[in-house]
Order: sequence, then C-alpha cells, then structure tokens
Amino acid sequence: MLRTVNRVVLGLVGLVLFLAGGAALAAGLGLDVPSWWPWRGRSDVLLSRSRRDHWHDQGWWWPVVIAVLALVVLLALWWLLAQLRRARLAEVLVDSGDGEGALLRGRALEAVLCGEAEGLDGVSRAQVVLVGRRAAPAARVSLLLEPHAQPAGALARLSGEVLAHARDSAGLAELPAEVRLRAVKHRARRVS
Repeated sequence: MLRTVNRVVLGLVGLVLFLAGGAALAAGLGLDVPSWWPWRGRSDVLLSRSRRDHWHDQGWWWPVVIAVLALVVLLALWWLLAQLRRARLAEVLVDSGDGEGALLRGRALEAVLCGEAEGLDGVSRAQVVLVGRRAAPAARVSLLLEPHAQPAGALARLSGEVLAHARDSAGLAELPAEVRLRAVKHRARRVS
C-alpha cells in the first residue's frame, strides 16, 4: 500500500514540476503560451511589484502563507520518516517440499514467536517484528526480562529453541534476529 501511494504521489509531483518547468522554459524562450499563464516573455517575472503590493495590505495573507508552507514541510517530513521506517513483513515464503512455495502470514509467525518467547523462563513479555524480504526474513525481538532472569540464558534459549523451531517449521535456511533485552522495573525489597 505504501509503495503504491509513494509512486502515485511522486508521479503527480513530478508531472506538475515537469509541466511548470516546461511552461516557464517556453515563456523564457519566447514561445507561445496560454493567455492565463503568468509569464509572457523573457523579461517577465513571477510576481511583479503591483502583484506584491496588492497583497501587502491584506493582514490575513502572510499567516496563511506561513501556515501552508509549514504544513507542506510537515507533510514532507512525515513522508521522509515513512520512507526510513522499516516496513513489517506481510508474508513469508515457505518451502512446502513439493517444489512449490506456500505463503505464511507474517503476523502469524510473529505471534507464534512471541508466544514461545514469552513461555521462556524469566521472560515477562516479548515483542517480535519480521522484516526483510519474504524469501529471507529477519526478526527483531524485544524481551522484557524478570528481575531473576539471566540475560545470557534467555538469549541462548531464544536462539536455540524459539528461533530454531520457527526456522525449522517454516523451512527457512536461516532466520537472523536482532534481540533487545530490557529488565522489568521493580521496587527494591526491604530487608528486616
């Protein structure tokens, strides 16, 4: 969905810029332009002094211009951040053993990985997100550890049991993972 929106928006912006640039070039070269076009010839400018002075006395004009420009900047930043964000993997290509491939929903594999990770000793909560390509997925795992948990043991069991089980059941050659460990915040116990 995001790719489609990207392509449509970029295509429309490119088309508008191309047409405006072509029309400005045509006017600058002295070619015929439509009567409504703001530039007529080589010596013409985008905003003449009379057009600038016309809006100078209007008190509402500059706040509207600034608000529109701020909105454009915010939308451009939102679009840029959406591009930099890693997309969640929607489906994983699984080898079914008969020469054909099957598609496994990414959210289903994430839920299974999350459930098995939360079943490990010392893990309070787990979050799993699949990223990468559908033929070569990778997992981003966040584990929230109980106060008594040993991080090295939890990490070893996660890679040796949970990720290995998911890799084997999905028929993947490998399932690399980036794991982030955090401890549960807890109050200190009182000693009497």
